[in-house]
Amino acid sequence: MRIVRKEYDSMTDEQLVIALAGGDQRAFDKLYQRYANALISYFMRMMWKDREKAEDFLHDLFTKLIHRPELFDTTRSFKTWVYSVANNMCKNEYKKQAIRKNTSNGLDSSYPVSDVNKNTLNEVHHQLFKQAFDVKLAALDLKHKEVFEMRHFDGLSMKEIADVLEISEGTVKSRLFYATKYLAQGLQEFHPEHTA
Repeated sequence: MRIVRKEYDSMTDEQLVIALAGGDQRAFDKLYQRYANALISYFMRMMWKDREKAEDFLHDLFTKLIHRPELFDTTRSFKTWVYSVANNMCKNEYKKQAIRKNTSNGLDSSYPVSDVNKNTLNEVHHQLFKQAFDVKLAALDLKHKEVFEMRHFDGLSMKEIADVLEISEGTVKSRLFYATKYLAQGLQEFHPEHTA
């Protein structure tokens, strides 16, 4: 059993999809293990922090993969392909909902009272920064926001983002630069020289 597990560990994503297309259930399990957590995080951010919706989307995406593995273009990177599918699912949901921006401030109302031993000032500063960051990020238009999130939250490379969004790497860099500059300007009050 261990030998089989190691065999799957050494397979590329693309090899696993080919094995899945041949009816190999363990290949599916390995793909799910590799991507489920990252995709849940992606869907959570894109779907207004709605955990239930994120889980539904993850389930739908992997159901498509089980039933129609031939949809995967074996000439592409699986990682790029799966994020493209996830991105399109989100865009379709935006169209259905006719809303684009997250209005939640992202703070948990059941946040526990601080332990007296913790540095309360730092905690307050961190929470204020997080709240301001979430507001500024939500105010970005979708094309700049999605590039920023794919790069900094999902860890995709410039090339992978370009492939997912079907735009040039130059456009990705331009959008990322704009988003970073916008966020930096909007959060200047949190820069150490302003808080000293």
